[in-house]
Amino acid sequence: MSLSWMLFCVLCHHLLVLPTSFYSITNAQSFDYPIANLSTLWTNNLPSLSHNVNFTDRSRVRSLLLRSNPAGFGPSFACGFYCNGTCDSFLFAIFIVQTNSGGGITRPSSGFPQVIWSANRDNPVKENATLQLSGDGDLILKDVDGTLVWSTNTTGNSVVGLNMTETGNLVLFDGNNKAVWQSFEHPTDCLVPGQTLVEGQRLTASISSSNWTTGVLSLFVTSNGLFALAESDPPQQIYYRKKITGTKLDAGPSYVRFLNGSLSLYILSAEPRQPDDTIPVKPATSMQYIKFGSDGHLRVYEWNSTSGWTEVGDLLTKDLSDGECSYPTVCGNYGICSTGQCSCPIGTGNNDSYFRQLSDRQLNLGCSESTPLSCEASENHSFQELKDVTYFIFFVGDANTTEMSLENCRQACLNNCSCKAALFLYHTNASAGSCFLPTKLFSLIDNDKNKYKYNTSAFIKVQIPDVSPTPSLLEKKTSQTVIILGSSLAALFSVFIVVCILIILYRKKNDEEEYEEDDLHQVPGMPRRFSYQDLKDATENFCKKLGEGGFGSVFEGTLGNGTKVAVKCLDGLGQVKKSFLAEVETIGSIHHVNLVRLIGFCSEKSHRLLVYEFMSNGSLDKWIFCRNQEQSLDWKTRRKIIFDIAKGLAYLHEDCRQRILHLDIKPQNILLDDNFNAKVSDFGLSKLIDRDQSEVVTTMRGTPGYLAPEWLSSMITEKVDVYSFGVVVMEIVCGRKNLDRSQSEDSMHLISLIQRKAEEGQLFEMIDRYNEDMQLHGEEAMEMMRIAAWCLQSDFTKRPSMSVVVKVLEGVMNIEPDLDYNFSIPTLAAATVAHKEVDFGGSTPLLPSVLSGPR
Repeated sequence: MSLSWMLFCVLCHHLLVLPTSFYSITNAQSFDYPIANLSTLWTNNLPSLSHNVNFTDRSRVRSLLLRSNPAGFGPSFACGFYCNGTCDSFLFAIFIVQTNSGGGITRPSSGFPQVIWSANRDNPVKENATLQLSGDGDLILKDVDGTLVWSTNTTGNSVVGLNMTETGNLVLFDGNNKAVWQSFEHPTDCLVPGQTLVEGQRLTASISSSNWTTGVLSLFVTSNGLFALAESDPPQQIYYRKKITGTKLDAGPSYVRFLNGSLSLYILSAEPRQPDDTIPVKPATSMQYIKFGSDGHLRVYEWNSTSGWTEVGDLLTKDLSDGECSYPTVCGNYGICSTGQCSCPIGTGNNDSYFRQLSDRQLNLGCSESTPLSCEASENHSFQELKDVTYFIFFVGDANTTEMSLENCRQACLNNCSCKAALFLYHTNASAGSCFLPTKLFSLIDNDKNKYKYNTSAFIKVQIPDVSPTPSLLEKKTSQTVIILGSSLAALFSVFIVVCILIILYRKKNDEEEYEEDDLHQVPGMPRRFSYQDLKDATENFCKKLGEGGFGSVFEGTLGNGTKVAVKCLDGLGQVKKSFLAEVETIGSIHHVNLVRLIGFCSEKSHRLLVYEFMSNGSLDKWIFCRNQEQSLDWKTRRKIIFDIAKGLAYLHEDCRQRILHLDIKPQNILLDDNFNAKVSDFGLSKLIDRDQSEVVTTMRGTPGYLAPEWLSSMITEKVDVYSFGVVVMEIVCGRKNLDRSQSEDSMHLISLIQRKAEEGQLFEMIDRYNEDMQLHGEEAMEMMRIAAWCLQSDFTKRPSMSVVVKVLEGVMNIEPDLDYNFSIPTLAAATVAHKEVDFGGSTPLLPSVLSGPR
């Protein structure tokens, strides 16, 4: 054997036994590249990735890791960036692609990529996004602007590499080749052969085949069997149940496993043993996978070298009583399914038509209300009765139904503005039956009396248009005469009233200027008094505006001695003086390191100004709601800010001569100095309470989203500040606003979302995902969320005092162990009742009930 041939063999040997050493940022290596080392970075663009394949179905894959089929060609598992259509956004996903004998991705006209898992379905990334396997073992996905989109949170777990396995499992492994993190434990909407779905996991369908966002349908397993449901808030509406009866003696988790030939259910069982039940699947002749589709079907797909991917099984339909019509979204919201055909509800009287098709060409998209339901006009709510129309929950015996009479069922729906329909299943006794009141109405089912013996009715709530009768010609003429005469008298009377008002205002202005000095001398502990000209000079004619505060604008200024200050100019008429006196009296007489210090004031004729110490880093909201990594606060700073707020409120509630209720705690009213020390500001709404008072009665004030439930009764204590503090803590930890209209409808309200995540055991997902340091301190952040949840208890007597919160943060007391995450959140409708007193925009308008002194 020649020397050159021997050297060639040695080189090949090293390439085979040390493949991971050649994984680079460009992936310019052999076709089979299933493993990556630490400190590997991939960029989602054409120049940096060699495996870019466009398919004729308009999808595209950019493969990062690929595990070739053991046969040398055919279906293979790969992970990388995937897009479809215009490719404005990408998923980091695992997909099945076709490879040739050289391991290259092929068959672009028929071997379309099949996505079986994705990391960021609710937050796709753009061109030039990055995926990094960091040096400390965390797999991190960032968008092109550097925003953290997703990570495995595996830092410090001894990860040594990333592997795309032969079974389609993406695995982070340690030095002992043990899985530290794996995609199989975080399923999305698919299962591959050998994969299990265990108790606590679920498959969740996408909204549609073209919209990857998480939808409302999900599939999961419990100790009672396999279930599929449609999410609504509340309740969850089950449409499929494969229930297992009997008691199992051996312990272990319940799960289903996708095997060749069946989907096997193991209920409270540990292998090895026979499954408790199976759902037959066509035995595989090639690669298969199961997908939980956006329509709620659980289908099996198989690769055929001739025809491509084909459906070979529909696993749930054969167990559903009404076949296709038993799926919640088959005909969209309000649609009626009859033998697979969709239509809208049609009234039986006077040709009433309260619903119309969303699309005349796609009837399965559902129906919309001709006149939307309005809680403000609930007196015009009525029902459209549909006889022999049923709902999918009645076929599975949903536990959310209630036994009652038909009339009580209808009345209960009318009394609940959120109720969309009263669905009734009659019992043998016609006076009683099962009542279901959905807050979201999915597809209805035409009840074929020849097929089913159910006696059912659906009463869909509708809004009756308020149409006034058309007046006669004589009535019109009479009305016009009355209007002209009335208008003339009203004009004369208005001129008289305006003259009187001007006289009164002129006299009042003179009286206010005359007694202004006396009023201000009544303020105890008077800070330094400035002239208006002093502050005009200090602010350079109010040229640098810092922002909007309660009741006015705030400007940056510098006093003659070089001290930087923030000058608040109070706006408005009438009640401004009360606000001014309340704030000067409240903050002028108290001193604490975590309360903004009032340096002085100005009262000159109509001018009312307050001079505060300058806080160089502005308000808290500018730091916790931004997604700019450079401006984002780390965990240590956020924790200190929470501690500072707690100490400031504890001082107000317990250490002053009179208890002070702030009543408007929110991030905009928390200011930060140059060292990020937090100080509570804006006392325009504060209320002073004598020590012997346990509660006070006052009108609603504050900002929606931060208002405690007891505001609806107007009986308040200092615990309303505790509740607002809890909301702010949740915002700080989660890095998002309590009300975020950029989110999907079911994620818009932070506290409601936290309540749902707590029930699902997924609170960790709520920690600020755009901040790596927050993810690293996940356990501490979770503990802080428990403190916040304690402060958000619906019963204010179960909330801690702020001094107790301080002790818990100091580590000298423990959190209450039994917390109720079923938070009572004041509804938007309730907040709207006081819309004249509450500002939805963030700055709080003046309220007539603001006090100028203690009572």
